[in-house]
Amino acid sequence: MRPPALPLVNPARLAILAAALALLAPLTARAAPPAPAASEVGKGPVTKLPLPRYASLKTDRVNLREGPSKDHRTLWVFQRAGLPIEIVAEFETWRRIRDSEGTEGWVLHSLLSGRRTAVVIPPSGEKADAAKTTVPLKARADEGAGEQARLQPGVIGSVKTCSGQWCRLVVALPQKQGDVDGYIRQDRLWGVYPDEKID
Repeated sequence: MRPPALPLVNPARLAILAAALALLAPLTARAAPPAPAASEVGKGPVTKLPLPRYASLKTDRVNLREGPSKDHRTLWVFQRAGLPIEIVAEFETWRRIRDSEGTEGWVLHSLLSGRRTAVVIPPSGEKADAAKTTVPLKARADEGAGEQARLQPGVIGSVKTCSGQWCRLVVALPQKQGDVDGYIRQDRLWGVYPDEKID
């Protein structure tokens, strides 16, 4: 018994069909952005700035996304301008950031500022119980100096300088008129690296 004959296909019709499918492919399959390229050791592939590095949030509303595009879902919404973050990766106009609690995701670079800020953390080994744990802000970079204020964990201040052991921090406190300017042990801050010097 002979096998059934195959239907003839018009080559011109086949070419038109292939072209139509090629045009529809981008519309039907949402292509995920390519994975960020591996960076040079310690350098961002886009900015050539150090990685990781600290920065801060520029606005009061910043969407943290699970990937480097607006097509990715929002994992979290930060609502505090000046919050210190750590930039750990770069991809085009996106930066992968980490906050002081270890939450990571992607944000647009235009929502970040190079202004250095830091958040007060409790002494290592202690829980952040604001009622019991405060950190002194000193008048000078010296343990024996007088106190300008006592800061609760979670307070954010602008970092002016750091010596590697002490940082000069400016903090707006509701109970004081204007800003309070003083010195705090560098290991009591998240937003500066140990031994980092800032002029």
